[in-house]
Amino acid sequence: MRVSGVLRLLALVFALVATWIFIRSYVSLTMKTIRLPRWLAGSDSKEIKAVKTKCGLSKPCPDNFFAFKISSGAANVVGPTMCFENFVIMSPVKNNVGRGLNIALVNGTTGTVLTQKCFDMYSGDVKLLVKFLKEIPEGTLVLVASYDDPGTKMNEETRKLLSSLGSSYAEQLGFRDSWVFLGAKNLKDKSPFEQFLKNHPDTNKYDGWPELLELEGCVPQKVF
Repeated sequence: MRVSGVLRLLALVFALVATWIFIRSYVSLTMKTIRLPRWLAGSDSKEIKAVKTKCGLSKPCPDNFFAFKISSGAANVVGPTMCFENFVIMSPVKNNVGRGLNIALVNGTTGTVLTQKCFDMYSGDVKLLVKFLKEIPEGTLVLVASYDDPGTKMNEETRKLLSSLGSSYAEQLGFRDSWVFLGAKNLKDKSPFEQFLKNHPDTNKYDGWPELLELEGCVPQKVF
């Protein structure tokens, strides 16, 4: 009995020691496995960072180009937004937008914002817009975004002035249409930066208004 008891005790001790050795080896191997990728990365590893672009563009602009993004208003609920070279010129947050046409003027060489105004095209005085458009200096970029109704007060003189800035859709602009545009004073050719949606009950996204438009791009300095 004594010999049998001793053997059982030795077997128990052996089992405990074997278990301890196994657990220790497993934990050590697991820790090495976890740390291995960090060791392989070494000191030369570089963190992958998301590229931040001006105005949140889908891709950065080349050197000597200006970045811009223009969003029209959404129905008569959310006002438009204009960003130029990562500076927000007009937005609902800044509380400087209004019903009708929202227009910002930017120096085409330096990128300096000259002024921004909104013109009520439903019940406002269209003569104010005509005067403003006629006084735009040469070499000036013109950013335009519609909100609610940009076309009720539109007349032939206003359409011609907007067309001279490079617009292809000023002649069609009407009641509650959606429009975003970037042009320049006395542009010889039509601007490539323009989007337009006609107000139509069959295609409107909102009740009585087409969906908002978003225009973004890179404008070469002195391109106009």
